[in-house]
Amino acid sequence: MIDKITQSLTNKIRKEMPDVDDERAEVINYGLQILLGEVPKFFIMLLIAYLLGVLKISLLTFLILLPYRGFSGGFHLKTHIGCIVTTTTFYCGIAFLAKSIMLDDITKYILAALVGVFGIIMIKLYAPADTEEVPIISKKIRKQKQILSYIFFIIGLVISVIIKNNIISNIIIFGYFIQTCMITRLAYKITNNKYGYELYENASN
Repeated sequence: MIDKITQSLTNKIRKEMPDVDDERAEVINYGLQILLGEVPKFFIMLLIAYLLGVLKISLLTFLILLPYRGFSGGFHLKTHIGCIVTTTTFYCGIAFLAKSIMLDDITKYILAALVGVFGIIMIKLYAPADTEEVPIISKKIRKQKQILSYIFFIIGLVISVIIKNNIISNIIIFGYFIQTCMITRLAYKITNNKYGYELYENASN
């Protein structure tokens, strides 16, 4: 339903603005998908986080992970209920981990390094991880998103090892690791997802 709505809105925008080419239309459609699809889930997640007593940390988790998550992408479940459950588990689960686990400096450095190596490799292989519903076809846009994924990922991990706040460090380390797992081919296979750009390339050949 949301896919049809965003595509219809994108088509109307293109009619009103003839100078919008395919590449810009792709960006507009992607933004509308996020606006209409993610915002309602965000507020449901906040409500559940409030009931679980981790509202502030869950909100902080959302804000910290938003740039890297937004540019690196990841799988989407086929139903809105599944997406809501996954989104809530993702943010509230990381909030619980960040609140509950205390890492000494050496452990924090080691974990950050391991997550860093893993993340850089996975970003190179899979980011931006798109979907069948919202494929990122433009090579220029894909390259931009991949570079921004690297930037926010590396900056975040550097902050995680120098900041003294244990909760923020944990959010970055655990959150970046889980988010990186969500762009991998294994995660896509488990959730029965496919990379949208690969389907487009296969159809073109």
